[in-house]
Amino acid sequence: MPASAALPRGVQAVLVTSGQLRHLDPLLQVPPLLLTNTLIAAFSRASLPRLAFPLLRHILFCARPLRPDGFTFAPLIRAAPGHASTAQLHACALRLGLLHPSVFVSGSLVHAYLRFGRISEAYKVFDEMPERDLPAWNAMLSGLCRNVRAAEAVDLFGRMEEEGVAGDTVTISSVLPMCVLLADRVLALAMHVYAVKHGLDKDLFVCNALIDVYGKLGMLEDARCVFDGMECRDLVTWNSIISGYEQGGQVTPAVKMFRGMMDSGVSPDVLTLVSLASAVAQYGDGCSGKSVHCYVMRRGWDVGDIIAGNAIVDMYAKLSKIEAAQRMFDIMPVRDAVSWNTLITGYTQNGLANEAIEIYGHMHKDEGLKAIQGTLVSVLPAYSHLGAMQQGMRMHALSIKIGLSLDVYVGTCLIDLYAKCGKLSEAMLFFEKMPRRSTGPWNAIMAGLGVHGHGAKALSLFTQMQQEGIKPDHVTFVSLLAACSHAGLVDQGRSFFDMMQITYGIIPIAKHYACMVDMLGRAGQLDEAFDFIENMPIKPDSAVWGALLGACRIHGNVEMGKVASQNLFELDPENVGYYVLMSNMYAKVGKWDGVDEVRSLVRHQNLQKTPGWSSIEVKRSVNVFYSGNQTEPHPQHEEIQAELRNLLAKMKTIGYVPDCSFVLQDVEEDEKEHILNNHSERLAIAFGIINTPSRSPLHIYKNLRVCGDCHNATKYISKITEREIIVRDSNRFHHFKDGHCSCGDFW
Repeated sequence: MPASAALPRGVQAVLVTSGQLRHLDPLLQVPPLLLTNTLIAAFSRASLPRLAFPLLRHILFCARPLRPDGFTFAPLIRAAPGHASTAQLHACALRLGLLHPSVFVSGSLVHAYLRFGRISEAYKVFDEMPERDLPAWNAMLSGLCRNVRAAEAVDLFGRMEEEGVAGDTVTISSVLPMCVLLADRVLALAMHVYAVKHGLDKDLFVCNALIDVYGKLGMLEDARCVFDGMECRDLVTWNSIISGYEQGGQVTPAVKMFRGMMDSGVSPDVLTLVSLASAVAQYGDGCSGKSVHCYVMRRGWDVGDIIAGNAIVDMYAKLSKIEAAQRMFDIMPVRDAVSWNTLITGYTQNGLANEAIEIYGHMHKDEGLKAIQGTLVSVLPAYSHLGAMQQGMRMHALSIKIGLSLDVYVGTCLIDLYAKCGKLSEAMLFFEKMPRRSTGPWNAIMAGLGVHGHGAKALSLFTQMQQEGIKPDHVTFVSLLAACSHAGLVDQGRSFFDMMQITYGIIPIAKHYACMVDMLGRAGQLDEAFDFIENMPIKPDSAVWGALLGACRIHGNVEMGKVASQNLFELDPENVGYYVLMSNMYAKVGKWDGVDEVRSLVRHQNLQKTPGWSSIEVKRSVNVFYSGNQTEPHPQHEEIQAELRNLLAKMKTIGYVPDCSFVLQDVEEDEKEHILNNHSERLAIAFGIINTPSRSPLHIYKNLRVCGDCHNATKYISKITEREIIVRDSNRFHHFKDGHCSCGDFW
């Protein structure tokens, strides 16, 4: 019998082709241990455990068995396809007494158990090792990091320090990402000091990791210090610093870094362009957006790289160029779930919720793509925007079916859905059930409480959040400042604005400044709001000036409103909403010349006023009503008008007086009263009264801010009909009951 006859056919082939067959002892039917170990290692590296494992059986159970050693087991353990085979190898090595003398085998077991998420088994092997070398510590650290056991990884690193084991680049690169997961800036600085202490602070790999972590933690000055101190930089270095500035909202430095990268001769890759596209979108620079797209096209990435294509779709969507985003999406030869999710998000962010839902329908029905986490996160805000409770609940059911209802991102969107659909108690219940280890759920519920006018409750939850050890982020303070604005809690808002910077080191962005201006303006402190804008360290954007203009509209300050509108017409000349606000302000004080002037500007720029509408869902059907004359009269038009006349008569008997200053046309008084009585929310309320059981609540959704007269009228209607009427306008929720509103007439 040939010496190789008893060997697996794959092994024979390797022996023959490698010329090793002639070295076999003719009296043996298995190769010597060294050759067997070499073959096992080769098969393991090639991910061929089906060829490696039979060799172990041969040397254990053949006529003249050999005793395996550590070099036999380590590659087999690395190639183990699952937890069960790892456990079998572990038991075999234990029986042969190979664990304690061989750090090599124990280290491989630690790696394997962690690869399969078996943390307790990995700890057991690690703790039983009589001696632990640096690779063993690194194996345990990196495995804990891969399994997102951040706190345990940091504790293990502390234990490593106590035992006097000096780390290396692998150690530092394993622990640094945990600083991000824990949002621990102090730990990041400590790891930097550790790198300096051990002479690793000049290592390219360590420096890149430090820049990445500092960037993600918003410690951009520290990231820049590391960057400036580097003797050599590679593509990863530049990508990390550009991404850090982009994620931190510092667009100008991000673009400057990109130019510096080009000047240094380092060619950007797709990831560079992803960060640059996002930075351009944040800056709102459409011209630069086209330049980025052209660069991507020259490289052929627009049709050859799905990541680049998705980034361009996202960029155009964020620049409010949704048609360009759709065109980019349409020419992509290959589209994945991320592509669809990006487009859905784009439509939602541009206020096109119906279109977003249609895109989701195409993705699901026509393309056959199943919903993933990103899909739910993309489409749920569209249902929230429309107040489509029934459809949103179906998505909730789908999330339960695919096991994502308690995912932190999906759960956050579900909290937002229930809150924005007027189901605040359901939002609170869901918040209580889900894991709350990150800021997302807290931010969502605090924002929900804010728009419902429960500012004090939102502030109480923030205190609870701090007590549970959750560190707030910039979104947390947007939610808090907005809640203070809705509730008129000016002093608390100022305190949070200072706390954000002093206590948590969060640099305010435009949204925070807009919230502050809105809060001060709503409270009637217009001069302070204007001074606040004048002293901002960043250039005020349209949201900031828009907040001031809205406050001027509320308090009738025409002169300051002019200043705000002039800035808005320069920053965002195509947003017709600002022209409407200014026109309304002139109309309220009877300056019809000013109204004509603004309307002339609108006509000259060919802008279209957004029509006011309100919707109500009755018997699973959504009915939409527009203010003024309907293009197509509602089937129940006559009944609705009769109900409105009946309500108006009853309201007048208990003290209602129409406030005709909210009519923005120069017409006779009786015509103004008719116009007020046909505002969209009143049409929807009358329809709801006719078509629902008496005393049942009504849920109305309005795309614009509710006017003062309709707000007053709805209070009277709630008293007359003994109903709770919940109105969500563009700004907040109003819960009308027994002649009172939850906003306390402050909105």
